[in-house]
Amino acid sequence: MRRGLAPQRRAELLLHAMTLAEKIALLHGVQPIPVKGYVGYVPGNARLGIPALRLADGRAGVGNGARQATLLPAPLSAASSWDPSLLYAYGRVLGQEEWEKGTNVFLGPTVDVVRVPEWGRTFETYGEDPYFNGRMAAAEIRGVESAGPIADANMYLTMHQETNRFKANSVVDERTLEEIYLPPFRAAVRAGKVGTLMCAYVKTNGIYSCENPLLLQTFLRRQLGFRGWVMSDWGATHSTAASARAGLDQEMPGSRYYGAALQRAVETGAVTMAEVNAHVLDILRVMFRQGLFDRRQSGNWMAKVDTAADAHFALRAAEAGMVLLKNQGAALPLAATGAIAIIGADAGRQPVVEGGGSSYVIPPYVVSPLAGIRSRAGAGRKLVYADGGNLQAAARAARGAQVAVVFAGAPESEGADRPNLRLPGNQDALIAAVAAANPNTVVVLNTGGPVLMPWLGRVRAVLEAWYPGQEDGRAIAAVLFGDRNPEGRLTLSFPRTENGVPTASRRQWPGIAGNSYYSEKLEAGYRWYEAQKRKPLFPFGYGLSYTTFKLSRFRLRRRPGTMRLTARVSVANTGRRAGSEVVEAYCRQPASNGEPGRQLCGFAKVRLRPGETKTARLAINPRAFMVYDAARHGWKSPAGRYRVEVGTSSQALPFAAAVTAPRPGGRPRG
Repeated sequence: MRRGLAPQRRAELLLHAMTLAEKIALLHGVQPIPVKGYVGYVPGNARLGIPALRLADGRAGVGNGARQATLLPAPLSAASSWDPSLLYAYGRVLGQEEWEKGTNVFLGPTVDVVRVPEWGRTFETYGEDPYFNGRMAAAEIRGVESAGPIADANMYLTMHQETNRFKANSVVDERTLEEIYLPPFRAAVRAGKVGTLMCAYVKTNGIYSCENPLLLQTFLRRQLGFRGWVMSDWGATHSTAASARAGLDQEMPGSRYYGAALQRAVETGAVTMAEVNAHVLDILRVMFRQGLFDRRQSGNWMAKVDTAADAHFALRAAEAGMVLLKNQGAALPLAATGAIAIIGADAGRQPVVEGGGSSYVIPPYVVSPLAGIRSRAGAGRKLVYADGGNLQAAARAARGAQVAVVFAGAPESEGADRPNLRLPGNQDALIAAVAAANPNTVVVLNTGGPVLMPWLGRVRAVLEAWYPGQEDGRAIAAVLFGDRNPEGRLTLSFPRTENGVPTASRRQWPGIAGNSYYSEKLEAGYRWYEAQKRKPLFPFGYGLSYTTFKLSRFRLRRRPGTMRLTARVSVANTGRRAGSEVVEAYCRQPASNGEPGRQLCGFAKVRLRPGETKTARLAINPRAFMVYDAARHGWKSPAGRYRVEVGTSSQALPFAAAVTAPRPGGRPRG
């Protein structure tokens, strides 16, 4: 209990005092859980002063049926702000409320790259780019752990579909794993200092994640230098000796493989005492580092943890992530006068404000879009509401209004992928009917990922509001009326057609005979659109604003003798409103490297008053000039001519500069 000692030394001293039974007790959860609320529980040890581990879900708030906790916007919504400082604050709010509920291990964030746009958990993660996801993951993890709980990055490593998720096998080459799917976890470990990782249900190349030596030992321990512990997803452990030898530290939620079976494995020599000790040290080291032995946690599951400050943050975060996709003729912000028709079940009694599954949070309240708009419009403004169940009634309501605002939603949940990318039910027909009745139609989407828009050419404006959380209506009203400038940018490509996606074949998703083939390889997300010379409906990084910006004076500077680059761009607000612009840098490798064209390698968000100019500084990711050599199982920096392109989306890059990487022993040029 000497706080002056390093966490590693304290863990070693405690390990020395533990019996085999006490060690094994730390390596699994117990069921039934003896305390209310938590989804996982590891009892404490009174003899040795080891605190219990209390684990809880909730990517956008405290889950598992907790009450009186804040429902934040979905992680995808927050990430669409392109603002790591907002993600840190997001994690801080989550961590503080979890801590006050008695949680000391928070089962989030989800950092996986979105491979399949129909994935039922798209809303839980940040987007389709590995570098971007890593930046956001590291920021949120630091925020969570600054408030007390240990964060848990999941799901490691190829968890990209819910269909057949308990048995699905991801068939994927090593280079694709290293360059596309491992980087967010690399950032979580190295920049976020995450305490735990959760191994996934799926298999990777025929081996379950929680007993896969390549994932748990080669990648995680040797390459990334991970010093935390690996827990299984709930029921994702399939063996005792194979899992223990591969690197699984803790079985959740019970003890089928790591209870009595592990003790027998030690006694027979199938698992060594050294392996058990290593697993125990992995857990204790993080518990000491995070202060669980030293910091008194007075919170409990029944505590009221939602505060006015957290509700205000939920509102601001929801506003910051909304993406204006279309605004023909400045249809938005809404005019100060005239009747408004509010249409759609999602506007009234059935707003889609969050995703389902382990992410689900019981909100203390939900402000519907109808209530938010009614409050913002004021008593003197005429509002007409139609739930959209009857298309003729909806059209009549729209016809008599100056503007019609149609709300449409697409639910997502853990456990099931979306069947397709269309809006469910009659919503496409509803939007078309309203647009035919009123040419001044605005569509607001509450979705957890991309959707098709067959009606896009017939509406004036489209606002993607994602899953906005409990402040749904107030946040949407603030953006619609122009109280807040839309500042979000897409972190996912929106396709034009059902088949116009990187994973359109059944071999890729949901797979054939249990195997999902990653035949697109490095062409994930927007990389595929460029490689296939296809134009998405809306590209990665895209978003409109109520003000205008001008970029100029692009400069690229290099640290002498290295490939460490910094891009600088002057950004001017040339409009009449305050707003933020996101400046994005993409790096393009020589064709001989076999990379799929441009890849995001830096970004910065700049907030400006009308008429103000600032310089955006973008640190360029050094790995943008490297490739993974699967034959040698390592990274290399091929000599050649590289290119840095800068602009405001993956398809709007007006500035470029060439950089020459040297051969070994040479000096970089450019």
